[in-house]
Amino acid sequence: MMDAPTTTTAAEHADRIEPGAAYEPGEEPDGEGKEPRITGGASADALLVRRTLAEIAPIADKVTSYFYALLFVRNPELREMFPAAMDTQRDRLLKALLTAAEHMDDAPVLTAYLQNLGRGHRKYGTRAAHYPAVGEALIGALVRYATGTWDEETEAAWVRTYTMISQIMIDAAAENEQTAPAWWHAEVVSHDLRTPDVAVVTLRPDQPYPFLAGQYTTRIWRHYSFASAPRPDGLLSLHVKAVPAGWVSGALVHRARPGDVLRLGPPAGSMTVDHATDSGLLCLGGGTGIAPIKALVEDVAEHGDRRPVDVFYGARHDHDLYDIDTMLRLQKTFPWLSVHTVTEEQGRLPDAVCRYGPWNERDAYLSGPLGMVRRGVDALRGVGIPSERIRHDFLTELTPAATG
Repeated sequence: MMDAPTTTTAAEHADRIEPGAAYEPGEEPDGEGKEPRITGGASADALLVRRTLAEIAPIADKVTSYFYALLFVRNPELREMFPAAMDTQRDRLLKALLTAAEHMDDAPVLTAYLQNLGRGHRKYGTRAAHYPAVGEALIGALVRYATGTWDEETEAAWVRTYTMISQIMIDAAAENEQTAPAWWHAEVVSHDLRTPDVAVVTLRPDQPYPFLAGQYTTRIWRHYSFASAPRPDGLLSLHVKAVPAGWVSGALVHRARPGDVLRLGPPAGSMTVDHATDSGLLCLGGGTGIAPIKALVEDVAEHGDRRPVDVFYGARHDHDLYDIDTMLRLQKTFPWLSVHTVTEEQGRLPDAVCRYGPWNERDAYLSGPLGMVRRGVDALRGVGIPSERIRHDFLTELTPAATG
């Protein structure tokens, strides 16, 4: 859940959240596929907000703990909205808030990001009335720890910023509620354990689940990319890797069985193919990050495109390339597709990609562990691919928010 007050509920909290507070309209990050870019001259509020973020950055853990302590002590009923055994994932709430505040002047990116969050948080039961509580906990944590920069002017800037953030999210959730459920129930129809810690799970949703190739769904607070383009039979395929202390991923890999029913959040993500262009694709998939890359390849094929697509599939060892047979079958079927494998013996995946090329005319897609995506973005920029043509699904983790 990520929260902020509406103009309707703000009147009840006028001492904290100002209804109709002045801000630049249309703020939003493009959800997930692109890193936000700071444009032109920053507003006065943005400068004050970033000054606060710089101060609390070294003590982000303390700020996070205090924020949740305030939220749950003042609003104990909200504690049940945070599933058990997911404290690390829970902390994404504050991280997302601070990331949005950091990029408040980047309208095209910020609004889409907040709209995705607003729609996605419906699955936790988030309502408009919850947003003021989170806003007050946020302000309380900043008052406690931003002692060097906090003053009345700074507090007013944060109140206006949070009001703007929350209103975008609330409006997006309200609009989405008219056309889509808050969540879907999906039955496990097959469970294929490919390696000791990777499973391919196929699901049948209880009602149509519209999504685009390259997007992901959420199970609790975890994101899982779809491993195929939309299928005529409506089935969904996920690739799941069990991670140490991974409550959700461990259950899906080791304990899920056909007949089990899962609850899925709405699709999200902007790592999708632009079929209005004929640019070639450069795709980097590390580990289970090959799942959305495979979906993108299928999407290109289904649209009848003949653009060149190069896929670099990375893993630690050859036996970890659990879906290589599928990728090689696709390569044999489509002459425009080239599949390259990269293991640790050959070096890091982004470095291996840069040995080929040139790639400066390609649209790039990266999916996999955060470190790989981070290095990949830097490497691809270095070989001439503009930032706006590099897509991934790690917005908050790759931006310099205070908790990053």
